[in-house]
Amino acid sequence: MKQIDETADEPVVLDADLMAEFDAVHVAEAVPQEVAARIKLKLFQRIAAADKHLVAIPADADTWKPFLPGVTIKVLHKHGDMMSYLLRMAPGAVIPAHRHPYEEECVVLEGSLHIGDLRLMAGGFLLVHEGVLHGELVAEEDGATIYLRGARPRAEHVVS
Repeated sequence: MKQIDETADEPVVLDADLMAEFDAVHVAEAVPQEVAARIKLKLFQRIAAADKHLVAIPADADTWKPFLPGVTIKVLHKHGDMMSYLLRMAPGAVIPAHRHPYEEECVVLEGSLHIGDLRLMAGGFLLVHEGVLHGELVAEEDGATIYLRGARPRAEHVVS
């Protein structure tokens, strides 16, 4: 029997016959398709049921908080300095002009609003790039509900 020098820098190479024997012993048996499908379904159900994987906030969850005069906020998700949230603006409510430290996405879900000369109605989308200053947001006579994803709103972003 040949002794192996464990201090050698070169890898140990097994004989081809020995490798063939190892391969023959470790042949995986095919799993029947219906068994594989059941395993996959159970696995996906467990993943979906795990609370830590999904965050759901029901539409009727009363988590709206005062934000500004005539504006309420419903925080959906926070991560670091980023946040996803809804703003509900009463008719004529104003969000002051402010600068964005990060990109911000805005979708008007209900109603309509003005940002300077730009008018956005339900279904409208606005992307504000990092560092950009935009004018005040003013809800029209029907008010507005908007979804935003961007930096957490902070007083220092407001332009006075």
